[in-house]
Amino acid sequence: MNPIEDLSKYHYAIGDLFPQVAERKDWERFLLSNEQVEFYRENGYLTGVRLLDDEQVAALRKEVMELVDPTHPGNSLFYEFNSNESADPQKILFHALGAWRITPGLHDILWHPAFTVAAAQLLEGSVRFWHDQIF
Repeated sequence: MNPIEDLSKYHYAIGDLFPQVAERKDWERFLLSNEQVEFYRENGYLTGVRLLDDEQVAALRKEVMELVDPTHPGNSLFYEFNSNESADPQKILFHALGAWRITPGLHDILWHPAFTVAAAQLLEGSVRFWHDQIF
């Protein structure tokens, strides 16, 4: 039995770290410019697009630092958990999959309109993220 609720059963944002956009008109502030979309179509990538603010980055970093602990009560919800994949014992390479099931910020980032609106523009259709990896 896991003492942490499995957040994968929620197919929408559950916290308040990221803005909620209920109506299409609210998406406008997340749209990429025509120049950015054209650059992506020509080159297959974009740079310099700010998706997270400093507060959001700090909150996500805090969640990740808590999850690195193999005794974290949500550890069994990871699909994969490797506390160190580095061949060098002086370095740590943490790698895990499934953090979106454990903490609200890492769950909700999958619905963050800064990601989903831009991805829908670039992929020319609706999107849904369903996988995460933390390194």
